Amino acid sequence: MTGGAGVATWNLFGDVRGAQGELLRSSGMRAQRFSQVGQQYQFGMSSPVWVPAIDISEREDAYVVAVELPGVDIGDIEITFEDGSLTIQGQRRVAFDPFEERMHRAERRYGAFRRSITLPSYVKSDAIEASTQDGVLQIVVPKAEERTPRALTCVSAALARIDHP
Repeated sequence: MTGGAGVATWNLFGDVRGAQGELLRSSGMRAQRFSQVGQQYQFGMSSPVWVPAIDISEREDAYVVAVELPGVDIGDIEITFEDGSLTIQGQRRVAFDPFEERMHRAERRYGAFRRSITLPSYVKSDAIEASTQDGVLQIVVPKAEERTPRALTCVSAALARIDHP
């Protein structure tokens, strides 16, 4: 783009968008696939897979997992903990009746979701608690005492030998 008096101006964001578009074209993906936060696309598919945003923090006594689930009924959420993996899965159902309403713009995503995170092995799996407030699921995973490795003493075979009469 040129400015007045023959001065060329540079549009940083235009260049970045152009480079992104070129990269996506060369990899066979479309730019719209990166247009929504909290969504991922499976390679080669044109429809988005809804993946709710997640935050993981650590307190002195527990790990705290916060998952954004606005519009998801609590009965449609399943939380499991197995072999150090915390899995949150469920479904956000369509919020309108297509037979009674005509949609003019639909930007929210619906459908099934599944998120799994690995936690350290020293947690109290039987004391995990979950609650929801304002569309955010909060899971508190209490820590157990961290196991410290036990030191073993190795003795020489000559010293460990016991003579029998």
